[in-house]
Formats: sequence, structure tokens, C-alpha cells
Amino acid sequence: MCTVINDTDTESNIAEQERRNIEDLGSVETKNPRGNIHCLNIIGQVEGHMVLPPQNKTTKYEHVLPQLIAIEENPEIDGLMVLLNTVGGDVEAGLAIAEMIAGMSKPTVSLVLGGGHSIGVPLAVATDYSFIAPTATMTVHPLRMNGVVIGVMQTFQYFQNMQDRIIDFVVSNSNITYDKFKQLMLTTDEIANDVGSILFAKKAVEYGLINEMGGLKDALEKMYELIEKERENKK
Repeated sequence: MCTVINDTDTESNIAEQERRNIEDLGSVETKNPRGNIHCLNIIGQVEGHMVLPPQNKTTKYEHVLPQLIAIEENPEIDGLMVLLNTVGGDVEAGLAIAEMIAGMSKPTVSLVLGGGHSIGVPLAVATDYSFIAPTATMTVHPLRMNGVVIGVMQTFQYFQNMQDRIIDFVVSNSNITYDKFKQLMLTTDEIANDVGSILFAKKAVEYGLINEMGGLKDALEKMYELIEKERENKK
């Protein structure tokens, strides 16, 4: 028995797969003579080892990590664009994604839209170049933990070590200094019911946390610029 597959069927299958990628993974690929870009959304709450309630919008690390490997190994993809609008979430899951992005050989650009809060900060700075929309904000605050906490010295030392992991990653992947980032993290007079700072776009750039203020056009232009440089280096 022979099955004939025509071009219409193939195009239909590709379109269906693209639709599923957008619905299930929040990702899409764009093709352009200047370069093929994979667009990855990090939205809502970054889900860790515990499954969040179904009404929560989440980014699941078990979906994102394999995607990043596929992007890195796919010769047809020239660069990765990361769109962020996240309230934060699980520290280790967020850092795992951030480390994967930072370790990619292909050009990467991030664009903070709406908010890049909490663990969204390391995710935003993990790329080669970062943008923040003029109306977007970023919240920097100390490490938090839900549930029962044993009030002993070892617990607080563990908190400090976890917090240092975040600070070290942010400082090494952006232009902000260690002292400035820690000062923003421990500010007590800016948020009424919490410790930390809310950075508007202009301040995030001024402090060196984000490279540049801009929108989609700026991020795409930078992406193509980095792709072109990568091609030149390979010649």
C-alpha cells in the first residue's frame, strides 16, 4: 500500500505543529533573509518542582530546557529572542533556565515587557543583550520561601547562599555592581509590605541591569546585528 503526501498536506501539518508550539510551549520560529529567529515566551510564574494551580499562567522548566537544547543544535535557527513578562517563581528552575540561555553559543536577546520581577531578573540578563520596554518594571528583592521554616542559623545561612547565587549570576551577566544590586535588594523604604526595589525601565538601564530601553523593533534589529556578526566570525 502506497501513501501519497502532497504539498498541501505537508503545509497543513507544519501549520498545525506551529499552532501547537504556540499553544503548548509559547514559542514560535520566524524566517527572514537576515536570519531565522526562535521566539521563546517566559510568562506568568516560573513553575518549579511543585505543580501550580490550573488558574495560574506558568512557564514550565521541563518544557523550556529541552527547547533550548533543540534551538542550540538546530542549524536552521540563527538566534534566540526571549520575551519576558513574569512575576518570578521558583529560584532553582529560573536559574536553570537562565544558565542554559547564558551558555548558548548562538546570539540571544531578551525583551522585558510588562514586568521582569524576582527570578525574572536573572532570566532577563542571561542573554547577550537585553532590552526593557519603556513602561516595564523589574522588582529586586531578597530570597523568599513558602511553607514552614526552621528558625536556626543553618536555615539563614542556606538562604544567604541561595541569594548569593542569584546576585553572582546577575552581576556576572550585566553591568550592575555587586554593591548596587545588593543595596536595591535590601531597600526598606520603597515597598510598603516588603523589602526590595521596583525599578522602572530608565533606572534599570541607568544602574546597568539592562543594556537598553526599547521595543520590539529595537530588539529585532539588535538580534539581526548579532547574527550578522556571528556569520562574519565563522568565515
